[in-house]
Amino acid sequence: MKLTIVGSGYVGLVTGACFSEVGVNVVCVDIDENKIENLKKGIIPIYEPGLESMIARNVQKGRLSFTTKIEEAIEDSEVLFISVGTPPDEDGSADLKYVVAVARDCGKYMNDYMLIVTKSTVPVGTSKKVRQAVQEELDKRNVAISFDVASNPEFLKEGAAINDFLKPDRIVVGLESPRAEDIMNTLYKPFTLNGHPIIFMDIVSAEMTKYAANSMLATKISFINDIANLCEIVGADINKVRKGIGSDSRIGTKFIYPGIGYGGSCFPKDVQALIKTAGENNYDLKVLQAVEAVNTYQKLVLFNKIMKYFNNDIKGKTVCIWGLSFKPQTDDMREAPSLYVINSLLEAGAVVKAYDPVAMKEAKHHFGDAIAYYDDQYEALIDADCLAVLTEWPEFKIPSFKLLKKLLSAPVVFDGRNIYEAEEMKKNGFKYFCIGVNTDEN
Repeated sequence: MKLTIVGSGYVGLVTGACFSEVGVNVVCVDIDENKIENLKKGIIPIYEPGLESMIARNVQKGRLSFTTKIEEAIEDSEVLFISVGTPPDEDGSADLKYVVAVARDCGKYMNDYMLIVTKSTVPVGTSKKVRQAVQEELDKRNVAISFDVASNPEFLKEGAAINDFLKPDRIVVGLESPRAEDIMNTLYKPFTLNGHPIIFMDIVSAEMTKYAANSMLATKISFINDIANLCEIVGADINKVRKGIGSDSRIGTKFIYPGIGYGGSCFPKDVQALIKTAGENNYDLKVLQAVEAVNTYQKLVLFNKIMKYFNNDIKGKTVCIWGLSFKPQTDDMREAPSLYVINSLLEAGAVVKAYDPVAMKEAKHHFGDAIAYYDDQYEALIDADCLAVLTEWPEFKIPSFKLLKKLLSAPVVFDGRNIYEAEEMKKNGFKYFCIGVNTDEN
């Protein structure tokens, strides 16, 4: 089976690499010539553990290739995955111009039956637009070629995407014909042999499932952050509260860790898009509007704590930042809380020194020379007036507190991910501030 994947970003590359790993012949297409040339040389545009070696292995075996020529890639392909970006418009809706453009290319160049699968996160109703675009191009050619449209949303966690794809919780497929179901069953058979379920449904339900899943997870994050803020006011400890509610099997422990808000390429965009879809259908998603509002507020909670500690005057103060990516094991900074915190610090006149294990290059695209970058987390601490932890990278969790205290000009730590224990920090002589615990008495 020949599989074409259009879009060589995060989703497209992971999907292509994993399918080729189980023996499928995959060609990845992208209009970015520089990206494709780099991929041919083994240069990967994103950081994802295990992806680089998997791509190299399958390129070497001839199962994975890269091109900018979509017309050649479509030829003889039985299945095409659309994995292009769907960036949010100013009103929060998903921009589908790239998805529709690929659909038109399918209609222009396909010469036999094809199953066209939307892998990109797309709002409800997109499959109809894809079908219409393909058919319009076939009509222009005056040819009668049958095709099917399907929806196969991805549920990949950045930093664990390879494992998520190879060992999925579930595979969701929306389709409209037995032929399409047979093809998708064949394609995903290697991933279902160990009991991982493939769930077939109608296309509209599949499109909704992706948004509903991400919105539910975003809701849990905003809920625990809202409760954390209340805990600080009333004197409760969110870390204890989290354990208390997480032990309830109906709630569970995942996604109820307090922090400085969610970021990345999925949750912010998908919550906004679902709110927009509801509005277009004259329905008001009040819960998700609140989720988004809480998250916007939460991204500046740590900055507000810093301002309060320095009596609302941080001009000339030096703040050391540990962690720039929106989560560990990725260099992705899209909608990262670090963007909001650092920009606010700079606007207030602070000097910012930063360290991140993998996101330094990406950070330079956002901040340029406005902040100082360090290759060593301890070097970044030297003479800083405080440390702010924004990402819970493993190497930050058990630092040398003795060295940390020695290098800082004052022993002050703002922990945006609650990776340290308040009592331990107090015992080590630090002024310590975290999320959901009132530590002002330190």
